[in-house]
Amino acid sequence: MRTKTIFIIIFTVLITIFLMINTDVVEFNFIFVKKDISKLLVVGVCTFIGFILGYWVGRPKVTVSSYDQKENPQTKPEDHKKSISDEDRDYIS
Repeated sequence: MRTKTIFIIIFTVLITIFLMINTDVVEFNFIFVKKDISKLLVVGVCTFIGFILGYWVGRPKVTVSSYDQKENPQTKPEDHKKSISDEDRDYIS
């Protein structure tokens, strides 16, 4: 197994143990309402949102390679012949 896989497994086990220890109910203040909610739910939702935001910020950016650029299909082969200088035409013929 790779080091990254082992780290992810250990981290997941630690978060699961932490969540299972904190199952008691606490009063949680929303903006306008107070609710009794389990710490398990609050910490779990915050962890999940943190993973989503971390992935969103750290995901690889899409890069455009010069190999991906295709020639414009509207350009005709004759257009390239017109761009040759007279000196080059003399050399070719």
